[in-house]
Amino acid sequence: MNEPRPINAATIAEAERVLGVDYSDAERLQMVDNIAGQIELALKRRATPLPQGSAPATRFDPRLPGWKPIDGEIFRPGDGPSPPFPASDADIAFAPVTQLARWIRNGELSSLRLTEIYLERIARLGEKLKCIAVATPELARTQARRADKLIAEGIYLGPLHGIPWGAKDLLDTSGIATGWGAEPYRGRVPRSDAAVVKKLAEAGAVLVAKTTLGALAYGDIWYEGRTRNPWNLDEGSSGSSAGSGSATAAGLVGFSIGTETLGSIVAPSIRCGTTGLRPTFGRVSRVGAMALCWSLDKIGPMCRTVEDTALVMAAINGFDEGDPSSIAAPFGFDASLPVKGLRLGYFPKDLALPEADELDRAAIESARRLGLELVPLERPDLPYDALMNVLFAEAAAAFEELTLENRDDELAWQEPGSWPNTFRKARFLSAVDHIQLDRLRRRVMQDMDAAFGKVDAMIGPCLAGPMLTITNFTGHPSLVMRSGFRQSETRGPLSLARARIEQGAPTKGPTFTVPHAICLYGRLFDEGTILRIGKALEKEFAVWDRRPPLA
Repeated sequence: MNEPRPINAATIAEAERVLGVDYSDAERLQMVDNIAGQIELALKRRATPLPQGSAPATRFDPRLPGWKPIDGEIFRPGDGPSPPFPASDADIAFAPVTQLARWIRNGELSSLRLTEIYLERIARLGEKLKCIAVATPELARTQARRADKLIAEGIYLGPLHGIPWGAKDLLDTSGIATGWGAEPYRGRVPRSDAAVVKKLAEAGAVLVAKTTLGALAYGDIWYEGRTRNPWNLDEGSSGSSAGSGSATAAGLVGFSIGTETLGSIVAPSIRCGTTGLRPTFGRVSRVGAMALCWSLDKIGPMCRTVEDTALVMAAINGFDEGDPSSIAAPFGFDASLPVKGLRLGYFPKDLALPEADELDRAAIESARRLGLELVPLERPDLPYDALMNVLFAEAAAAFEELTLENRDDELAWQEPGSWPNTFRKARFLSAVDHIQLDRLRRRVMQDMDAAFGKVDAMIGPCLAGPMLTITNFTGHPSLVMRSGFRQSETRGPLSLARARIEQGAPTKGPTFTVPHAICLYGRLFDEGTILRIGKALEKEFAVWDRRPPLA
């Protein structure tokens, strides 16, 4: 960056237009004498580089004073009969983890055979979908042989034992390229595994691939192109967990791990038809994961069924002192408990919005048929979208070096709404406004806490209304699940117009049958309740097992 030019009253007057303030001539003259010192301090700080993942001293905690954990720490997944072992490799590939686990434990299926099935599909479909950043066949076969050896010795590590999975390519993997989808980091090779990668290895899972992400965790464009939606190859898979959604939906992995700052698990799950669980903020360790926004980043599973997400969440849950925002909380899920009588809140205004789909309203009626008590809710009219400036500021800080060293030009996506321009604009955000946004955030947390005092969970459209923004900033968990199918024209690239995960405007042309999804929102650290409701709804919807046409 160039040295700052001398500041005069006219300079300050022009700066006021950028910041949205208005001072008098006398006030500007008073600033001229000492504003240089303020700039000098900023430049002095910039001269001290900070590691990309170095967290701020101030940490976000979603728990308000007086918060009490939800009773019930039992983890009891479903125990239905094991389905017959299929003859076709495709039927095996698309089976949920719950079934794969039983076949492996019963000796009907070896981890090595399952791994080879997925590796073959990765080799055949990965390039078409642009959903695989790096395949890991050697590591996968080594881990699969170990899993089979342990089974032969009578040692079973749990439901993920021998199950192949894909890791979003912002999770560090020792000795394996982890390029964050972005050109400046394409050759980056970490020396150690992320905490989540270690936990899944300890659970016996088999890493078969690093899945793609939109560059620096936004969108579906990475340095090899755009990740595709397996239901319509002419459109992107949405993002930023683009490859995790695409690969899981297309049967290239048994499950995958995604991350969400503001929609990055929800959006690709909607478009690709996967089931995604965005956990409570602080539940899953982010050690070894690329930092985008320290007060918003979350790691969660993307699977084929609701119960699959519970199995994966049980494995990756846990406190980690290496993550300053980590919170110790047990993970409970009891599939045997009924959902009848639970109070399920919803916001009628969201369902009445033009963006809401008829399938969203149908999901409410499905919940009613299951015996859930539907409770209409209202919320204050607050500028929820203003909270986006918190995300912009944190993201710009996380990747300050790209802006200050002009390396942001290396990124392929250079539109007004893409990261390079967003990072540059963020330099003009006011620190005072940032503090005020933090106060607004607390107000929203208090409102959500009061709303959850009336209900056990909430349901609503995933993208219509402000709930995506609200719950990401308050830290509440969300389960996104396929609720049906609709006809859609090919949707365009991502836009920053709505919540930064806009589905994209349709273009003129033929229509395609694509999945649609509904979202459930839970109380803090109460994923178990929305998983129970989700499992019941999944059975009611009866659409989870439908496969994309390329399968």
